[in-house]
Amino acid sequence: MNLLAGLDIGGTKCAVVLGVEDRNQHVEVIARRSFPTPDSPGLAIDRMMQNLEDMIAARNDLNLLSIGISCGGPLDSRKGLILSPPNLPNWDRIDMITPLQERFHVPAAIQNDANACALAEWKWGAGKGYKNLIFLTFGTGMGAGLILDGRLYSGTNDMAGEVGHIRLEDEGPEGFGKAGSFEGFCSGGGIARFAQYKVKQHLTQGESTSLCGDITAKSVAEAALAGDDLACEIFEVVGQKLGKGLAILLDILNPERVIIGSIYSRQEDLLKPTMLKELKKEALSHAYQVCTIVPSGLGEKVGDLASLSVAKHALDNIPNKKGEGHV
Repeated sequence: MNLLAGLDIGGTKCAVVLGVEDRNQHVEVIARRSFPTPDSPGLAIDRMMQNLEDMIAARNDLNLLSIGISCGGPLDSRKGLILSPPNLPNWDRIDMITPLQERFHVPAAIQNDANACALAEWKWGAGKGYKNLIFLTFGTGMGAGLILDGRLYSGTNDMAGEVGHIRLEDEGPEGFGKAGSFEGFCSGGGIARFAQYKVKQHLTQGESTSLCGDITAKSVAEAALAGDDLACEIFEVVGQKLGKGLAILLDILNPERVIIGSIYSRQEDLLKPTMLKELKKEALSHAYQVCTIVPSGLGEKVGDLASLSVAKHALDNIPNKKGEGHV
């Protein structure tokens, strides 16, 4: 069995994961530890490596083959650098690869979280067996991981897949620093901001709604499922914009499958009918007919498996030059 290690670096917490993949390409997480992300990158890296070392020692029947890191961008995956992501303001040009290779002597690689999730779904989830697929995060933000012609596509400098920045409308909730963007309409933060605006507008007109207090994407979905008219209207708009954004991606990239995570996976019944109606209207028919839209096949496990999939990708793409253990 392949013993893989994954490091998931987030703004609030870091997680260290060990997983095994058998000959049938089934993967299982066998150990996991997490801790709040320290302000100091050096301290965070030291704690992750110490945790990983302890976890490997507890499974001395297996040999570690590779390490993968999943982290929000921007990154330089070729040099193995974290380039000060918004949720990690002190992490400016932090080399993640060299310390890991010097300590563990195995290949290591880093990818942004959307790419990592795309790899996980491609290797072990709803994208297994497909050559052209898109994974959409649809969580706190909206990003995409792209598998094109059977390979991860990250672009010239790791900026491929930043679909949240696409402007869908001239006006609308802000996401990715742009009003009316794909992320503005289709993300947890965007849905919450859109709902807050609609509630104020609704109350000004003297109309009632069950939406009140701390409005989140989750609370809006719960209200919609309970039959609140305003919440249903909000998710109708979100579904429409999801379809519109997807149509752009289908027309440009012509994928076989689009996999959507997080909010879509949990609220498919609310979003799918409107999304498909808009997608069928907007996309080229030949692109639409060959593509299926599905929720994440890995569900809530995709976060842990994402970093492991980067480790697997590193193992499958070991470079020829000594010391270049990242891709």
